[in-house]
Amino acid sequence: MQPNDPNSPQGPGYDPYANRPDSGQSDNPSYQTHSTSPEPIPQVGAPPTTDEKNLALIAHLSGIAGIIAGGLVGFVGPLVVYLIKKDTSPYVESQAKEALNFQITLLILSGACFVLTLATCGLVWPLIFVPVILQVVFGILATLAVKDGQFYRYPFNLRLLQ
Repeated sequence: MQPNDPNSPQGPGYDPYANRPDSGQSDNPSYQTHSTSPEPIPQVGAPPTTDEKNLALIAHLSGIAGIIAGGLVGFVGPLVVYLIKKDTSPYVESQAKEALNFQITLLILSGACFVLTLATCGLVWPLIFVPVILQVVFGILATLAVKDGQFYRYPFNLRLLQ
């Protein structure tokens, strides 16, 4: 089909090459090479901003901070991030929910390992370190992924928050 074909569905005079990004004549602001607004408007499917990446990073790293604080408070960081950003950023919301679900999963696993250790009179005491190791390994993998703006899903997780 030729650009000025009268039988074109766009009608006579339609030129599909007139509004190319490199022509400088685009009416569509998303094709302009120089933006007049200081901050781009977030769109569905748009890559996360630096602030969103940082908040997702905090949500995942706060689990490791929870280990330092005693192991039972790792869910507080992701919960705070989730409650603050759940209505404003889909990326941060999804990552905070994923981190929160993982922290709850690890809390349940820690309880199970503790009970099993007590039930065997300390015979399987190294099991207590399994949740800590999982938190460190998967926490680092998650932070590396969200640092680049990717969505991270833990390989095993009770997805209690949907």
